[in-house]
Amino acid sequence: MGKKTLLKIVNPILLVLILNQLATGFKPRLYGLGTFRLMHKQMAVILSMVLVAHLALNFAWMRNTYWKATTKKAP
Repeated sequence: MGKKTLLKIVNPILLVLILNQLATGFKPRLYGLGTFRLMHKQMAVILSMVLVAHLALNFAWMRNTYWKATTKKAP
């Protein structure tokens, strides 16, 4: 699988996990308190792992965009 295909899978998952964290964070009673404790904490771990995968897949873009190599001029 190529990077673009993996990003097409990872990005929507990342969006759903972020929305879930927001929903459970702002409205903990939405799922019930028992489910909230389970979902909010475990989904945070999964969100962190998916975020790391997202950053790893986009590292080349970040490097080229933010950390451009500076060229030295010859004297």
